[in-house]
Amino acid sequence: MPGHRTKGFCASAAALVLCAVLAGCGGSGESVGGGKVVLRYTWWGNPDRAARTEQAVALFEKQHPNVRVQTSFSGYDAYKQKLAIQATGGDAPDVMQLDYRQIDQYASGHVLFDLGKVKDVLRTGEIDPGLLATGRVDGTQYAIPQGRGTETVVYDVKAWKASGVPLPRKGWTWDDWADAVRALAKRTGRPGATDPGQSEDAFEVWLRGQDKALYTKAGGLGFTADDLTRWWTFTDRLRREGAVSPAEQTTQLDGSVENTPLGRGKATADFNWDAPSSGYQALVPTGVTLAPMPSGEDGTPGQYFKPSMFLGVGAHTGHPEEAAALIDFLLNDEQAAKILGATRGIPVNETIRKETADRLKDFDRTVADYQASLEGTLKDPPQAPPAGDNALQTTFQRDYDQVSYARMSPREAAENYVTEAKAELRS
Repeated sequence: MPGHRTKGFCASAAALVLCAVLAGCGGSGESVGGGKVVLRYTWWGNPDRAARTEQAVALFEKQHPNVRVQTSFSGYDAYKQKLAIQATGGDAPDVMQLDYRQIDQYASGHVLFDLGKVKDVLRTGEIDPGLLATGRVDGTQYAIPQGRGTETVVYDVKAWKASGVPLPRKGWTWDDWADAVRALAKRTGRPGATDPGQSEDAFEVWLRGQDKALYTKAGGLGFTADDLTRWWTFTDRLRREGAVSPAEQTTQLDGSVENTPLGRGKATADFNWDAPSSGYQALVPTGVTLAPMPSGEDGTPGQYFKPSMFLGVGAHTGHPEEAAALIDFLLNDEQAAKILGATRGIPVNETIRKETADRLKDFDRTVADYQASLEGTLKDPPQAPPAGDNALQTTFQRDYDQVSYARMSPREAAENYVTEAKAELRS
Protein backbone atom coordinates (compact mmCIF):
# COMPACT_ATOMS: atom_id res chain seq x y z
CA MET A 1 0.00 0.00 0.00
CA PRO A 2 1.40 3.47 -0.84
CA GLY A 3 3.05 5.01 2.17
CA HIS A 4 3.97 1.63 3.69
CA ARG A 5 7.12 0.29 2.07
CA THR A 6 7.88 -3.14 3.41
CA LYS A 7 11.12 -4.98 2.69
CA GLY A 8 9.32 -6.95 0.00
CA PHE A 9 7.96 -3.75 -1.49
CA CYS A 10 11.40 -2.16 -1.68
CA ALA A 11 12.95 -5.30 -3.11
CA SER A 12 10.32 -5.45 -5.84
CA ALA A 13 10.78 -1.78 -6.63
CA ALA A 14 14.55 -2.21 -6.76
CA ALA A 15 14.13 -5.14 -9.14
CA LEU A 16 12.00 -2.99 -11.41
CA VAL A 17 14.63 -0.25 -11.45
CA LEU A 18 17.41 -2.75 -12.18
CA CYS A 19 15.31 -4.33 -14.93
CA ALA A 20 14.72 -0.94 -16.50
CA VAL A 21 18.40 -0.03 -16.41
CA LEU A 22 19.82 -3.33 -17.64
CA ALA A 23 17.18 -4.62 -20.01
CA GLY A 24 14.95 -1.68 -20.88
CA CYS A 25 11.88 -3.49 -19.46
CA GLY A 26 9.76 -2.42 -22.44
CA GLY A 27 8.96 1.07 -21.09
CA SER A 28 5.66 2.88 -21.39
CA GLY A 29 4.33 4.00 -24.72
CA GLU A 30 6.56 1.84 -26.88
CA SER A 31 6.02 1.44 -30.61
CA VAL A 32 5.75 -1.93 -32.27
CA GLY A 33 6.22 -3.25 -35.77
CA GLY A 34 4.07 -1.54 -38.37
CA GLY A 35 4.35 1.81 -36.59
CA LYS A 36 1.57 1.20 -34.06
CA VAL A 37 1.84 2.95 -30.73
CA VAL A 38 1.29 0.68 -27.72
CA LEU A 39 -0.29 2.21 -24.62
CA ARG A 40 -0.51 0.46 -21.28
CA TYR A 41 -3.79 1.19 -19.50
CA THR A 42 -4.45 -0.19 -16.00
CA TRP A 43 -7.37 0.05 -13.60
CA TRP A 44 -8.98 -1.66 -10.62
CA GLY A 45 -12.43 -3.15 -10.61
CA ASN A 46 -14.61 -6.21 -10.91
CA PRO A 47 -15.19 -8.51 -13.93
CA ASP A 48 -18.24 -6.50 -15.07
CA ARG A 49 -16.20 -3.29 -15.19
CA ALA A 50 -13.41 -5.15 -17.00
CA ALA A 51 -15.72 -6.55 -19.68
CA ARG A 52 -17.22 -3.12 -20.39
CA THR A 53 -13.80 -1.47 -20.39
CA GLU A 54 -12.42 -3.97 -22.90
CA GLN A 55 -15.39 -3.28 -25.15
CA ALA A 56 -14.81 0.48 -24.96
CA VAL A 57 -11.09 0.09 -25.60
CA ALA A 58 -11.81 -2.02 -28.69
CA LEU A 59 -13.95 0.84 -30.02
CA PHE A 60 -11.12 3.33 -29.33
CA GLU A 61 -8.66 1.13 -31.23
CA LYS A 62 -11.09 0.97 -34.15
CA GLN A 63 -11.25 4.77 -34.19
CA HIS A 64 -7.46 5.06 -33.75
CA PRO A 65 -5.94 2.31 -35.93
CA ASN A 66 -2.42 3.52 -35.17
CA VAL A 67 -2.81 2.71 -31.44
CA ARG A 68 -2.93 -0.60 -29.59
CA VAL A 69 -3.96 -0.59 -25.94
CA GLN A 70 -2.65 -3.21 -23.53
CA THR A 71 -5.04 -3.45 -20.58
CA SER A 72 -4.83 -4.97 -17.11
CA PHE A 73 -6.94 -4.80 -13.98
CA SER A 74 -7.12 -6.26 -10.48
CA GLY A 75 -8.91 -5.73 -7.17
CA TYR A 76 -8.41 -2.39 -5.43
CA ASP A 77 -5.87 -3.36 -2.77
CA ALA A 78 -3.76 -5.42 -5.18
CA TYR A 79 -3.94 -2.66 -7.77
CA LYS A 80 -2.72 0.00 -5.35
CA GLN A 81 0.25 -2.12 -4.34
CA LYS A 82 1.22 -2.99 -7.91
CA LEU A 83 0.93 0.61 -9.10
CA ALA A 84 3.05 1.81 -6.19
CA ILE A 85 5.78 -0.64 -7.15
CA GLN A 86 5.61 0.38 -10.80
CA ALA A 87 5.74 4.06 -9.87
CA THR A 88 8.71 3.55 -7.58
CA GLY A 89 10.53 1.74 -10.39
CA GLY A 90 9.87 4.44 -12.97
CA ASP A 91 7.61 2.02 -14.88
CA ALA A 92 4.19 3.61 -14.43
CA PRO A 93 1.59 2.81 -17.13
CA ASP A 94 0.83 5.32 -19.87
CA VAL A 95 -2.76 5.68 -18.65
CA MET A 96 -3.72 4.72 -15.11
CA GLN A 97 -6.81 4.79 -12.95
CA LEU A 98 -6.18 6.69 -9.73
CA ASP A 99 -7.90 7.11 -6.41
CA TYR A 100 -8.48 10.51 -4.81
CA ARG A 101 -5.87 9.66 -2.21
CA GLN A 102 -3.14 8.92 -4.77
CA ILE A 103 -3.18 12.23 -6.64
CA ASP A 104 -1.01 14.31 -4.30
CA GLN A 105 1.39 11.45 -3.65
CA TYR A 106 2.00 10.65 -7.31
CA ALA A 107 2.01 14.28 -8.47
CA SER A 108 4.59 15.30 -5.87
CA GLY A 109 6.56 12.13 -6.66
CA HIS A 110 6.81 13.12 -10.37
CA VAL A 111 4.86 10.04 -11.46
CA LEU A 112 2.14 12.00 -13.31
CA PHE A 113 2.25 14.04 -16.50
CA ASP A 114 1.13 17.69 -16.60
CA LEU A 115 -2.14 17.42 -18.54
CA GLY A 116 -2.05 21.12 -19.33
CA LYS A 117 0.47 20.18 -22.03
CA VAL A 118 -2.18 18.14 -23.90
CA LYS A 119 -5.21 20.38 -23.34
CA ASP A 120 -5.79 20.59 -27.10
CA VAL A 121 -6.39 16.81 -27.14
CA LEU A 122 -8.02 16.31 -23.75
CA ARG A 123 -11.25 18.31 -23.49
CA THR A 124 -12.52 19.24 -20.02
CA GLY A 125 -15.10 21.95 -20.78
CA GLU A 126 -18.05 19.67 -19.94
CA ILE A 127 -16.78 18.83 -16.43
CA ASP A 128 -17.97 20.76 -13.37
CA PRO A 129 -15.12 23.15 -12.39
CA GLY A 130 -15.26 22.14 -8.73
CA LEU A 131 -15.00 18.48 -9.63
CA LEU A 132 -12.21 19.10 -12.14
CA ALA A 133 -10.22 21.03 -9.54
CA THR A 134 -9.90 17.92 -7.37
CA GLY A 135 -7.32 16.61 -9.86
CA ARG A 136 -5.03 19.62 -9.45
CA VAL A 137 -1.99 19.89 -7.22
CA ASP A 138 -0.37 23.31 -6.79
CA GLY A 139 -2.37 24.62 -9.73
CA THR A 140 -1.34 21.89 -12.18
CA GLN A 141 -3.90 19.44 -13.59
CA TYR A 142 -2.41 15.98 -13.08
CA ALA A 143 -5.57 13.88 -13.24
CA ILE A 144 -9.12 14.07 -14.60
CA PRO A 145 -12.18 12.72 -12.76
CA GLN A 146 -13.66 9.82 -14.69
CA GLY A 147 -16.85 9.32 -12.75
CA ARG A 148 -18.84 11.04 -10.04
CA GLY A 149 -19.84 9.18 -6.95
CA THR A 150 -21.03 9.82 -3.43
CA GLU A 151 -21.32 7.83 -0.24
CA THR A 152 -24.50 6.02 0.61
CA VAL A 153 -26.32 3.89 3.12
CA VAL A 154 -26.88 0.69 1.15
CA TYR A 155 -29.38 -1.69 2.70
CA ASP A 156 -31.25 -4.97 2.36
CA VAL A 157 -34.64 -3.67 1.22
CA LYS A 158 -36.73 -6.68 2.20
CA ALA A 159 -35.16 -7.09 5.65
CA TRP A 160 -35.46 -3.39 6.52
CA LYS A 161 -39.08 -3.15 5.35
CA ALA A 162 -40.06 -6.36 7.14
CA SER A 163 -38.61 -5.02 10.41
CA GLY A 164 -41.09 -2.17 10.52
CA VAL A 165 -38.32 0.32 11.28
CA PRO A 166 -38.92 3.60 9.38
CA LEU A 167 -36.91 3.65 6.17
CA PRO A 168 -33.93 6.01 5.75
CA ARG A 169 -34.91 9.48 4.60
CA LYS A 170 -33.29 12.60 3.27
CA GLY A 171 -32.09 14.88 6.06
CA TRP A 172 -31.90 12.22 8.78
CA THR A 173 -29.18 12.76 11.38
CA TRP A 174 -26.52 10.50 12.85
CA ASP A 175 -28.71 10.11 15.96
CA ASP A 176 -31.60 9.05 13.71
CA TRP A 177 -29.32 6.50 12.05
CA ALA A 178 -28.17 5.18 15.44
CA ASP A 179 -31.78 4.78 16.60
CA ALA A 180 -32.58 2.92 13.37
CA VAL A 181 -29.72 0.41 13.65
CA ARG A 182 -30.57 -0.23 17.30
CA ALA A 183 -34.17 -0.98 16.32
CA LEU A 184 -33.07 -3.14 13.39
CA ALA A 185 -30.82 -5.18 15.65
CA LYS A 186 -33.65 -5.84 18.10
CA ARG A 187 -36.16 -6.80 15.43
CA THR A 188 -33.96 -8.80 13.06
CA GLY A 189 -31.65 -10.53 15.54
CA ARG A 190 -28.52 -9.33 13.73
CA PRO A 191 -26.56 -6.04 13.77
CA GLY A 192 -28.32 -3.21 11.99
CA ALA A 193 -25.20 -2.11 10.12
CA THR A 194 -21.47 -2.48 9.71
CA ASP A 195 -19.59 -0.67 12.46
CA PRO A 196 -18.51 2.62 10.77
CA GLY A 197 -15.87 3.39 13.41
CA GLN A 198 -13.12 1.86 11.28
CA SER A 199 -14.01 3.94 8.21
CA GLU A 200 -12.14 7.17 7.60
CA ASP A 201 -14.69 7.91 4.86
CA ALA A 202 -17.63 7.73 7.28
CA PHE A 203 -15.72 9.81 9.84
CA GLU A 204 -15.15 12.47 7.17
CA VAL A 205 -18.90 12.67 6.46
CA TRP A 206 -19.59 12.99 10.20
CA LEU A 207 -16.96 15.78 10.48
CA ARG A 208 -18.23 17.70 7.45
CA GLY A 209 -21.73 17.65 8.94
CA GLN A 210 -20.23 19.82 11.69
CA ASP A 211 -18.46 22.13 9.22
CA LYS A 212 -15.11 20.51 9.98
CA ALA A 213 -12.75 18.62 7.66
CA LEU A 214 -10.25 15.79 7.59
CA TYR A 215 -7.49 18.08 6.36
CA THR A 216 -6.78 21.79 6.18
CA LYS A 217 -6.01 23.42 2.83
CA ALA A 218 -2.36 23.41 3.89
CA GLY A 219 -2.44 19.62 4.30
CA GLY A 220 -2.56 19.41 8.09
CA LEU A 221 -5.17 17.68 10.25
CA GLY A 222 -8.51 19.47 10.20
CA PHE A 223 -9.78 17.94 13.43
CA THR A 224 -8.64 17.31 17.00
CA ALA A 225 -8.26 14.30 19.26
CA ASP A 226 -11.47 15.48 20.96
CA ASP A 227 -13.36 15.19 17.66
CA LEU A 228 -12.08 11.67 17.00
CA THR A 229 -12.77 10.66 20.59
CA ARG A 230 -16.42 11.70 20.16
CA TRP A 231 -16.72 9.68 16.95
CA TRP A 232 -15.15 6.55 18.36
CA THR A 233 -17.13 6.83 21.61
CA PHE A 234 -20.32 7.02 19.51
CA THR A 235 -19.49 3.96 17.39
CA ASP A 236 -17.97 1.96 20.27
CA ARG A 237 -21.18 2.32 22.26
CA LEU A 238 -23.25 1.03 19.33
CA ARG A 239 -20.90 -1.94 18.95
CA ARG A 240 -21.14 -2.78 22.65
CA GLU A 241 -24.94 -2.67 22.36
CA GLY A 242 -24.87 -5.07 19.41
CA ALA A 243 -26.42 -2.46 17.13
CA VAL A 244 -23.46 -2.61 14.70
CA SER A 245 -21.14 -5.44 13.73
CA PRO A 246 -18.67 -6.94 16.24
CA ALA A 247 -14.90 -6.62 16.05
CA GLU A 248 -14.32 -10.07 14.56
CA GLN A 249 -16.39 -9.02 11.53
CA THR A 250 -15.13 -5.48 10.97
CA THR A 251 -11.49 -6.52 11.26
CA GLN A 252 -12.05 -8.73 8.20
CA LEU A 253 -13.00 -5.78 5.98
CA ASP A 254 -10.68 -5.57 2.97
CA GLY A 255 -12.42 -3.20 0.57
CA SER A 256 -14.49 -5.91 -1.12
CA VAL A 257 -18.26 -6.16 -0.71
CA GLU A 258 -17.97 -9.93 -0.27
CA ASN A 259 -16.31 -9.55 3.13
CA THR A 260 -18.69 -6.97 4.56
CA PRO A 261 -21.29 -7.99 7.15
CA LEU A 262 -24.07 -6.99 4.72
CA GLY A 263 -22.50 -9.04 1.94
CA ARG A 264 -22.23 -12.06 4.26
CA GLY A 265 -25.79 -11.79 5.56
CA LYS A 266 -24.61 -10.60 8.98
CA ALA A 267 -26.08 -7.07 8.90
CA THR A 268 -28.95 -5.18 7.30
CA ALA A 269 -27.06 -2.11 6.08
CA ASP A 270 -23.62 -0.76 5.26
CA PHE A 271 -21.86 2.45 4.28
CA ASN A 272 -20.25 2.39 0.86
CA TRP A 273 -19.83 4.43 -2.30
CA ASP A 274 -22.81 4.31 -4.63
CA ALA A 275 -21.43 2.66 -7.81
CA PRO A 276 -19.46 -0.14 -6.04
CA SER A 277 -22.63 -0.98 -4.12
CA SER A 278 -23.76 -2.83 -7.24
CA GLY A 279 -21.65 -5.72 -5.98
CA TYR A 280 -24.15 -6.37 -3.17
CA GLN A 281 -26.81 -7.43 -5.67
CA ALA A 282 -25.25 -10.84 -6.21
CA LEU A 283 -24.86 -11.31 -2.45
CA VAL A 284 -28.25 -10.09 -1.22
CA PRO A 285 -30.78 -11.94 -3.41
CA THR A 286 -33.75 -9.99 -2.04
CA GLY A 287 -32.23 -6.75 -3.34
CA VAL A 288 -30.51 -3.62 -2.07
CA THR A 289 -31.10 0.08 -2.55
CA LEU A 290 -29.42 3.37 -1.66
CA ALA A 291 -30.23 6.08 0.87
CA PRO A 292 -28.52 9.38 1.78
CA MET A 293 -25.81 9.52 4.41
CA PRO A 294 -26.79 10.92 7.81
CA SER A 295 -26.45 14.70 8.22
CA GLY A 296 -25.25 16.91 11.04
CA GLU A 297 -27.70 17.77 13.82
CA ASP A 298 -28.65 21.04 12.08
CA GLY A 299 -29.18 19.27 8.76
CA THR A 300 -25.76 20.14 7.32
CA PRO A 301 -24.88 17.44 4.77
CA GLY A 302 -21.51 15.81 5.22
CA GLN A 303 -21.41 13.78 2.05
CA TYR A 304 -20.29 15.26 -1.26
CA PHE A 305 -19.97 14.40 -4.91
CA LYS A 306 -16.51 12.95 -5.12
CA PRO A 307 -14.63 11.82 -8.19
CA SER A 308 -15.19 8.07 -8.01
CA MET A 309 -11.79 7.73 -9.63
CA PHE A 310 -9.41 9.63 -11.87
CA LEU A 311 -7.42 9.01 -15.01
CA GLY A 312 -3.83 10.16 -15.25
CA VAL A 313 -0.93 9.86 -17.69
CA GLY A 314 2.48 8.50 -16.67
CA ALA A 315 5.15 11.19 -16.52
CA HIS A 316 7.54 9.09 -18.62
CA THR A 317 5.12 8.05 -21.34
CA GLY A 318 6.58 8.16 -24.83
CA HIS A 319 3.21 9.11 -26.33
CA PRO A 320 1.42 11.74 -24.23
CA GLU A 321 -0.95 12.82 -27.01
CA GLU A 322 -2.17 9.28 -27.68
CA ALA A 323 -2.56 8.70 -23.94
CA ALA A 324 -4.55 11.95 -23.69
CA ALA A 325 -6.68 10.85 -26.65
CA LEU A 326 -7.60 7.64 -24.83
CA ILE A 327 -8.65 9.59 -21.73
CA ASP A 328 -10.62 12.05 -23.87
CA PHE A 329 -12.41 9.14 -25.52
CA LEU A 330 -13.31 7.48 -22.22
CA LEU A 331 -14.68 10.77 -20.85
CA ASN A 332 -16.26 12.47 -23.84
CA ASP A 333 -17.29 9.87 -26.41
CA GLU A 334 -21.02 9.12 -26.30
CA GLN A 335 -20.58 5.54 -27.53
CA ALA A 336 -17.99 4.90 -24.82
CA ALA A 337 -20.42 6.31 -22.25
CA LYS A 338 -23.13 3.90 -23.39
CA ILE A 339 -20.75 0.96 -23.02
CA LEU A 340 -19.29 1.95 -19.64
CA GLY A 341 -22.61 2.92 -18.03
CA ALA A 342 -22.18 3.74 -14.34
CA THR A 343 -19.49 1.14 -13.63
CA ARG A 344 -17.15 3.95 -12.58
CA GLY A 345 -19.83 6.23 -11.26
CA ILE A 346 -22.07 8.63 -13.15
CA PRO A 347 -20.28 10.27 -16.13
CA VAL A 348 -18.57 13.60 -15.38
CA ASN A 349 -19.29 15.01 -18.84
CA GLU A 350 -22.46 16.96 -18.09
CA THR A 351 -23.96 16.68 -21.57
CA ILE A 352 -23.36 12.94 -21.72
CA ARG A 353 -24.72 12.51 -18.20
CA LYS A 354 -28.01 14.16 -19.19
CA GLU A 355 -28.24 12.33 -22.53
CA THR A 356 -27.55 8.89 -21.10
CA ALA A 357 -29.59 9.14 -17.87
CA ASP A 358 -32.80 7.85 -19.44
CA ARG A 359 -31.01 4.90 -21.06
CA LEU A 360 -29.46 3.58 -17.86
CA LYS A 361 -30.89 0.31 -16.59
CA ASP A 362 -30.89 -1.82 -13.46
CA PHE A 363 -28.44 -0.70 -10.75
CA ASP A 364 -26.90 1.94 -13.04
CA ARG A 365 -30.32 3.61 -12.98
CA THR A 366 -30.51 3.24 -9.19
CA VAL A 367 -27.20 5.09 -8.85
CA ALA A 368 -28.26 7.81 -11.31
CA ASP A 369 -31.59 8.36 -9.54
CA TYR A 370 -29.84 8.46 -6.16
CA GLN A 371 -27.40 11.13 -7.35
CA ALA A 372 -30.20 13.11 -9.01
CA SER A 373 -32.04 13.20 -5.67
CA LEU A 374 -29.01 14.92 -4.11
CA GLU A 375 -28.32 17.39 -6.93
CA GLY A 376 -27.83 20.92 -5.64
CA THR A 377 -27.92 19.93 -1.96
CA LEU A 378 -24.29 18.96 -1.28
CA LYS A 379 -21.25 21.11 -0.54
CA ASP A 380 -18.22 21.24 -2.85
CA PRO A 381 -15.74 18.37 -2.47
CA PRO A 382 -12.54 18.94 -0.50
CA GLN A 383 -9.23 19.13 -2.29
CA ALA A 384 -7.35 15.88 -2.80
CA PRO A 385 -5.94 14.59 0.50
CA PRO A 386 -2.22 15.01 1.24
CA ALA A 387 0.12 12.16 0.32
CA GLY A 388 0.28 10.80 3.87
CA ASP A 389 -3.42 9.97 3.87
CA ASN A 390 -2.79 6.67 2.09
CA ALA A 391 -0.83 5.44 5.09
CA LEU A 392 -3.22 7.05 7.56
CA GLN A 393 -6.22 5.09 6.27
CA THR A 394 -4.48 1.96 7.52
CA THR A 395 -3.50 3.64 10.79
CA PHE A 396 -7.10 4.78 11.32
CA GLN A 397 -8.47 1.26 10.97
CA ARG A 398 -5.67 -0.25 13.08
CA ASP A 399 -6.25 2.17 15.96
CA TYR A 400 -10.01 1.57 15.91
CA ASP A 401 -9.34 -2.17 16.02
CA GLN A 402 -7.74 -1.51 19.40
CA VAL A 403 -10.99 0.11 20.53
CA SER A 404 -13.07 -2.73 19.08
CA TYR A 405 -11.13 -5.32 21.05
CA ALA A 406 -11.20 -3.14 24.20
CA ARG A 407 -7.42 -2.81 24.21
CA MET A 408 -7.63 0.99 24.17
CA SER A 409 -10.28 3.50 25.16
CA PRO A 410 -11.62 5.79 22.43
CA ARG A 411 -9.61 8.64 23.98
CA GLU A 412 -6.35 6.68 24.05
CA ALA A 413 -6.77 5.50 20.47
CA ALA A 414 -7.72 8.97 19.24
CA GLU A 415 -4.70 10.60 20.86
CA ASN A 416 -2.47 7.87 19.45
CA TYR A 417 -3.88 8.40 15.96
CA VAL A 418 -3.54 12.19 16.04
CA THR A 419 0.08 11.92 17.20
CA GLU A 420 0.94 9.50 14.40
CA ALA A 421 -1.03 11.47 11.83
CA LYS A 422 0.80 14.71 12.59
CA ALA A 423 4.14 12.92 12.28
CA GLU A 424 3.12 11.27 8.98
CA LEU A 425 1.93 14.55 7.49
CA ARG A 426 5.20 16.29 8.43
CA SER A 427 7.37 13.55 6.88
